[in-house]
Amino acid sequence: MLEFRQVHKAYATPQGPLAVLTAVDLELRPGESLALMGESGSGKSTLLHLAAGLDLPDSGEVIVAGRSVAALDEPDRARLRRETLGLVFQQFHLVPSLNVSDNLRLQARLAKRETPKWSAHLIERLGLAGLERRYPEQLSGGQQQRLAIGRALASRPALLLADEPTGNLDETTAAEVLELLLDLVREAGSALLMVTHSPQVAAPLDRCLRLTHGRLEPPSGQEASHR
Repeated sequence: MLEFRQVHKAYATPQGPLAVLTAVDLELRPGESLALMGESGSGKSTLLHLAAGLDLPDSGEVIVAGRSVAALDEPDRARLRRETLGLVFQQFHLVPSLNVSDNLRLQARLAKRETPKWSAHLIERLGLAGLERRYPEQLSGGQQQRLAIGRALASRPALLLADEPTGNLDETTAAEVLELLLDLVREAGSALLMVTHSPQVAAPLDRCLRLTHGRLEPPSGQEASHR
C-alpha cells in the first residue's frame, strides 16, 4: 500500500542543506497499522507529507497504491489524495461553515464514494448522533477530533495517514479517541500510518518504527517491551 525506496530529503538553510530523511526504506501492507515514533524535528511529519504527495523526495521513490508519487503531476497527486488517502492531523481542519453532517461527508463526496449507510454508521460510532446540525465551534475538542477522523474515513480510503491525532486532547479523551480510530480503521479496511511521540499511542498498532536523525530503526527495548 505504501513503500519508500531509499528516500532522501533535505531542506535549504543559510548554513547549507539540512538532511531530514536519509536512505529511508519503508513498507506498509494493505490493512496493516504502523506507528512512526521520533522526537520533534526527527523528520516524522516530512515523511508523512511525502507519503501524502504533499512534498516530493530529492531522490529515491515513494509508491502509494502501486503508483510512484513523483511520476504524477500535481492534479494527479491531488486525485490520489482524494481517492486513495485519508488524512488526520493534530489540528482538526474542519470547515467552520459546514455542519457536522456535511463536514463528515465532505471527503467522501469529493472522492465520489459517499455511502449513506456507512456515513450514518460513522455518526453513531463517533458519538455524534443528534449533533448533525451543529457546527464545529459548537463541539468539544474530543468531538471535533472524532469528526475529523470520521471525515477521513468516510470514503473508506485505502490508506489513512495520521499525524499526532490525539496530541491536542487530554489523556482520557485521547485514549478513547485512539481506540475508536483503530476500531474504525479496521472496519473501513484501511492501512494506517500514524506519527506519534508516545509509546502508549503506538502500543496498539501492528508495528512500530523509530525515526532518529532521519533514519528508520526498530524501537528501543523499552518501547518494544511496551508493545
